[in-house]
Amino acid sequence: MRKLALITVLLAACGRKPAVSYRTEPVSRGPVSEIVNATGDVSAIVTVNVGSQVSGIIDKLLVDFNSPVKKDQLLATLDPRLFQAQLEKAQASLASAKANVEKAQAAFDDSARIAARQRDLLRQGLVSQADLDTALATRDQNSAGLSAAKASVLQAKADRDMAATNLAFTRITSPIDGIVVSRNVDVGQTVAAAFQAPTLFLIANDLTKMQILANIDEADVGKVSEGLETKFTVDAYPGETFSGRIRDVRQAPNTIQNVVTYPAVIDAPNPDRKLRQGMTASVTITAARKAEALRVANAALRWKADETSASQEPAQQQRQGPGPQARTASAASRGTRETAGQPAPGRAARVYKLQDGQPVPVSIRVGLSDGQRTEVLEGLAEGDRVIGGGGEAGASGPQKRRRGPF
Repeated sequence: MRKLALITVLLAACGRKPAVSYRTEPVSRGPVSEIVNATGDVSAIVTVNVGSQVSGIIDKLLVDFNSPVKKDQLLATLDPRLFQAQLEKAQASLASAKANVEKAQAAFDDSARIAARQRDLLRQGLVSQADLDTALATRDQNSAGLSAAKASVLQAKADRDMAATNLAFTRITSPIDGIVVSRNVDVGQTVAAAFQAPTLFLIANDLTKMQILANIDEADVGKVSEGLETKFTVDAYPGETFSGRIRDVRQAPNTIQNVVTYPAVIDAPNPDRKLRQGMTASVTITAARKAEALRVANAALRWKADETSASQEPAQQQRQGPGPQARTASAASRGTRETAGQPAPGRAARVYKLQDGQPVPVSIRVGLSDGQRTEVLEGLAEGDRVIGGGGEAGASGPQKRRRGPF
């Protein structure tokens, strides 16, 4: 009899279901911010590539990496001997052209005197009309030669000016005040500028004012606008947060592997010059913020109940349809919204509340979210407690049966 009673107790224990415990989260009030995350590269606001207009051999380098420079300061020089010779040749050609002008001027003056004398002699009947015509033709030819000689002077001046300009190009100067970020040449290196101007130096204007070109995902670009404050970090200074502000959101899209992003330019003060050209920044943009909002933990929005643990009453009501009063209230609500011509605010979501130890779904509408808490627009009140974890239903899949006698 005792063994029979023990077996009966064991069977009763095996058939008893374990109590399911749930972890609830309170609905509270507080600040909620909507955050947009992006990455971008740090760069100076103004950078200038300094190149060479002429080809030649680097003769001198007067600056190096991180050298501060002023506008028109000499940075490097090319070997000027070839250009100096070309300038002297052009000057000699100009002098020759001026001498040809003097020669043409003398010939023209002589032919003009001969033509005038022939005209006087024709009046006296001492020469024929043919002699006068020949003298006039010679004068006109010498006049044309004088004009050609003067044109040659202009061309020789242009050649001289070009040679002088090329000689001046052998002196590489800085176009702005700034700091030399990079140097791409060494003394003795040949610079070839036949097709395009090679880059010799990269100069940043002011490294105390940097900018970040952040890539904003197309799903978030509608939340980002000019003037929003940003926070960002760089790998070089772990744990340190820098501040910035969006200057512009550009319209040009970038598509990489079917992912569309839009560049946002962020101004970033850099008084200590910690930020360097080319650093990768992880940017956090506060797109919207509410200082006092009804909010619920995101864990409650993620928690789902299975069919066995959730209350069956809402499901039955969905199958049978709402009662007359509920239908009247729902119709009135829809009529009000249709009359106003405005959709319901926020987006739909679902949480679960405990009633008689069972999770009951509650439909709500939510707004801003900071990744941990989400703003509640409709469906809950401050102090309500919703399920945020616990229970076998919180796990993926149906409830698992325990093995063994218990």
